[in-house]
Amino acid sequence: MIINLTDTGTAAVQQAMSTARRNSGGPSGLVFTLVVVAELAEYDRALAACLEAGREHPSRILLVTNGRARTDRLDATVRAGEDAPGEIVSLKFHGALQQHRDSVVLPLLLPDLPVIVWWPGRSPKAPGQDPVGRLGTRRITDAMGDPDPLGALEVRARNYCDGDTDLTWTRLTRWRGLLAAALDAYPMDVTRASVSAAPDNAAGTLLAAWLSDRLDIPVTLDRQQPGIGITGVSLSSGEDTITVVRTDGNLAKFSAPGLPQRLVALPRRDLNTLLAEELRRLSDDPVYAEAMSALVRRLDRAAERTQGRRA
Repeated sequence: MIINLTDTGTAAVQQAMSTARRNSGGPSGLVFTLVVVAELAEYDRALAACLEAGREHPSRILLVTNGRARTDRLDATVRAGEDAPGEIVSLKFHGALQQHRDSVVLPLLLPDLPVIVWWPGRSPKAPGQDPVGRLGTRRITDAMGDPDPLGALEVRARNYCDGDTDLTWTRLTRWRGLLAAALDAYPMDVTRASVSAAPDNAAGTLLAAWLSDRLDIPVTLDRQQPGIGITGVSLSSGEDTITVVRTDGNLAKFSAPGLPQRLVALPRRDLNTLLAEELRRLSDDPVYAEAMSALVRRLDRAAERTQGRRA
């Protein structure tokens, strides 16, 4: 069931939600509220990801965008029933009302359940201090959805607070799992490590920082190799080397000491899959926090070296 409301308010939206729930049989077992703060250009992509994520995590989804009307008003669309897992409410803010989105969103949150805020594109400098971000127990950003992924990742790292995470980290799940499993199977005292990635790939930067922190060694980052995303990782100890090389975005060539090269599945995952994975965690991720701290230290050391050469 879909109900469209024009020039409305919170009370009318709540009434429409009750009507949609009653007429459609009503969703049950909602586990959290997901607040999605998207620009108009991102609306369709964000809605598709919400619909997919809702099938795995029945929830109330509040999709917040800014409209272009000059009048101060709120337009809303309420979805419930077979075409929408859980409840999906699209809220379009126009005019000065754009500065008060948190006061409209607050009464629509599910009581006594976690609140997750997601920015699929540009995000505030400090999500934990943003008026809508403060409503969330967790906040999800995506540096790769920003026009400047590397700059956005640095901002995320320098403004990290408890409850933050970024889909750049989620993109590394399979890389981290593969590398950890490789070192478990082929233990070595790693003395050299390198990561290769595309020039604007933020995930490669974060992977290098995480490896450097975990292995307690410098990790080089090569952005000159052809390919998309992260294209390879090398871990070396004397004569022994573990390498993972991915060039097609689906399979990677894996080699380890004493073994012939073999292919392993290492596909790039779409936004829907990444969001669904991240929504499985409703608590802080301490490993992510450590990786972001390591990234800040790595960036600071690089800045000091640059200043030293200029001096």
